[in-house]
Amino acid sequence: MAETQKTLRVTQIKSSIGYKKDQLATLKSLGLGKIGRSHDLVDNESVRGMIFKVKHLVKVEEL
Repeated sequence: MAETQKTLRVTQIKSSIGYKKDQLATLKSLGLGKIGRSHDLVDNESVRGMIFKVKHLVKVEEL
């Protein structure tokens, strides 16, 4: 049987103005860029690492 992959909903809750360029690039790679925008992503180590880098700018929900 195929395993069901967990999904995370990542929502940007704070502006990226004034933060480092690499954090802005991380937000873009997560599919974000404006406050209130959200994106559903597969839960894996690389996504968790990106979320950790910008944890002060986003909210994460498990679906």
